[in-house]
Amino acid sequence: MTNSAVFLDRDGTLNEDTGYIGDPEIVKLFPDVGETLFRLKKKLDLLFIVISNQSGIARGLITKQQVESVNQKINTLLEVFNVEIDAFYYCPYHPDYNTLVESKCRKPSPEMVLKAAKDFKIELSKSYFIGDSISDIECGLNASVKTILVKTGKGRESLSILHNENKMPNFIAENFYEAGNFIINDLYGENK
Repeated sequence: MTNSAVFLDRDGTLNEDTGYIGDPEIVKLFPDVGETLFRLKKKLDLLFIVISNQSGIARGLITKQQVESVNQKINTLLEVFNVEIDAFYYCPYHPDYNTLVESKCRKPSPEMVLKAAKDFKIELSKSYFIGDSISDIECGLNASVKTILVKTGKGRESLSILHNENKMPNFIAENFYEAGNFIINDLYGENK
């Protein structure tokens, strides 16, 4: 049996992006994230997989332990909504500090999505990528999943660049709640 998933960028999509977040105490989810993830889980039983670039590790600004503490804090905050992120995949490398081979996991490469798809038996044709940056949308396109750009985080500035490069997402959402509605309607066949 295969699963459907929502691949999620972390900073700027699920939580406020304050830049290289290492302190779990400053993590703030966007207001509609917990409720929306709960609705998606309850209605559609989707897997939630975070896919994020964490080059702050390569840059020496944060540690792997700090990234994992922040990830854990996100799930702690989501407990209130009876939902959790099923897995966190992150690329700690950057080509300015590491080899190109090491850095090939970085979005827009689909490598982390493809690894998660293998690990969790995910059917990519029935899955989605929600993100706020160009690399999120390109990663989703490269992995052949439907893409949703949220206008939180870097979303607004990313939109004009994606438009100019003719790499438009399947849907543009004002916020995470709208992104969730698109997925529900799409899987129920109401986005025609």
